[in-house]
Amino acid sequence: MRLRSNLTAIFAVTILAACQSGSASLETDDQIASYGFGLDIGASLEPTLTHLDRPALLRGIEDVLDELEPAISFEQISEVTERVGTLIREEEAAEFEAMTETNRVAGEEYLASNAEKDNVTVTASGLQYEVILEGEAGAARPTTANTVTLHYRGTLIDGSEFDSSYSRGQPATFPVTGVIPGFSEGLQLMSVGSHYRFTIPSNLAYGPQGSGPDIGPNATLIFEIELIEVL
Repeated sequence: MRLRSNLTAIFAVTILAACQSGSASLETDDQIASYGFGLDIGASLEPTLTHLDRPALLRGIEDVLDELEPAISFEQISEVTERVGTLIREEEAAEFEAMTETNRVAGEEYLASNAEKDNVTVTASGLQYEVILEGEAGAARPTTANTVTLHYRGTLIDGSEFDSSYSRGQPATFPVTGVIPGFSEGLQLMSVGSHYRFTIPSNLAYGPQGSGPDIGPNATLIFEIELIEVL
């Protein structure tokens, strides 16, 4: 109960401070830590934003701090919270489904257009690649048994970057089979010293589930890869 009271107090102070955030100081350790608490709380509330009534939220906090009896019974609160939670999950599912279809259509259109370019080759799996620089004749090519060292940049078809070894300032090393199928297939087309651009259909990438906040469902991905070494 003590922990719950402390968290409630932190929550209250953070929300109340947000109402006058323009005048909030961020200088002392307590202020900076409190700001961090606020960021965490704000992130946790983000999924409920379209259903969040801030005056009602503040009233609940103030009633606790003022030691008042709840204006609504806990039984009713539990019932309504469950109902709103179900609605939020349904809305999120509908949004995800719409994104899945949007990405599928956009990906198919992009792949069809890209495949028409003279310098683009399409493999039997549907992977598309463009040779930017070919390695020297006789240079090693990786197989599924190898580990490789390389530089790469991954973007969506709108150009937004979701991963890059260049940004981290050092090449990456991983097994050829330790990546998505399209990336793995592409690596085996390259020789050391090569620089290729791959356009990977979603079924050779992360498919309808996507990956994290940056790669949505059915996303078509683009990777530029420079193969440095085969281990």
